[in-house]
Amino acid sequence: MRDINSASDSTREALQLDVTALRAETPGCRQVIHFNNAGCGLLAAPVLETMVDHLNLEAQMGGYEAAATRAAEVRGFYRETAALINTTPDNIAFAGSATHAYANALSSIPFGADDVILTTRDDFVSNQIAFLSLRKRFGVRIVHAPDTPEGGVDVAAMAALMRTHRPRLVSATHVPTNSGLVSPVADIGRHCRELDLLYLVDACQSVGQLVIDVEEIGCDFLTATCRKFLRGPRGSGFLYVSDRVLRAGHEPLFIDMHGARWTAPGAYEPVRTAARFEEWEFPYATVLGSAAATRYAREVGVEAIEQRTPALAARLRARLAPLPGVRLLDRGPRLAALVTFGVADWQPVPFKEAMDARGINSALSYREFAQFDFGTKGIEWCLRLSPHYYNTEEEVDHVADAVADLVARGRR
Repeated sequence: MRDINSASDSTREALQLDVTALRAETPGCRQVIHFNNAGCGLLAAPVLETMVDHLNLEAQMGGYEAAATRAAEVRGFYRETAALINTTPDNIAFAGSATHAYANALSSIPFGADDVILTTRDDFVSNQIAFLSLRKRFGVRIVHAPDTPEGGVDVAAMAALMRTHRPRLVSATHVPTNSGLVSPVADIGRHCRELDLLYLVDACQSVGQLVIDVEEIGCDFLTATCRKFLRGPRGSGFLYVSDRVLRAGHEPLFIDMHGARWTAPGAYEPVRTAARFEEWEFPYATVLGSAAATRYAREVGVEAIEQRTPALAARLRARLAPLPGVRLLDRGPRLAALVTFGVADWQPVPFKEAMDARGINSALSYREFAQFDFGTKGIEWCLRLSPHYYNTEEEVDHVADAVADLVARGRR
């Protein structure tokens, strides 16, 4: 997938990709300009073929029998995912979504009254709601670390709060859904390790576009989806669980017969691996599709993806920045491939519908998705554009021209 001899430009200076070949393997590129990879990436042909092939096998021989026939390929999901984030297959659990993985991780922590959850102002909306639910049920306290003036969490202030509160859990979202911010999760992790604190990282928007190394991050749990920048199927994700968490005996609240053995009428034992965070039933075509998507990303080269994808977003921001009526909203010292902006004289749904009519996929974010961030920015909604490595510079320019034209027309 890499072509280090191809023509280069500002987005392909070190590790270059054969974008033409990648687009040929992405059927959706023939239909739309897909700038909603932060919502759901376009499936590559090998991923689609893997899933359809397994569904056909299930139809021919039965679901249990098909799963047994493909047992080695199913184990490939754990090998590929582990290699992607620098861990071992025993530390990986399949999940139906990143939110499912996150909830299972939270449920394994024995929270009590006045326990502190230390988080940022940029944690994902579902995570923030989960914290509030834990506060309602158990009386935990939620402490939010402040931001720096340039955007993103103030790590020094967060470390001071760790020492003051000795939180039961520290949580951070690597790339929030509502902006292009890249949070310094490894810097936070170093402080957590020094103070022996549990650390949970939401990598939903970063897996597949940035290099992820759980050893470097120093997290105890890491959650992600496969449908976004990893370009896997919907209904798939994973949970990383560190060795020290497994040794400490953490297990999900509702562990089942897959994650534990019923050893006596009144006793059970959790399995020793991260499989204790899984359930008996698996969507095997989805698992195999996720393995294929992860393998595909690794063959393309995550280092090359990390260079190209944010560079395309930077090109888009540069084209949008001078447009009258457009307000770029991404702040922070490092930005990923999520471009968010407000638009004057338009309501959210009509603006997105106008983009849809031009064959451009995008997404809307609302204040209820990011109460802290949007409150600080003083906005109620924004449009999110998220290119990926298979998009082209010409598409970036076309999208920017479309926004310029719509803003010039104006419509409430």
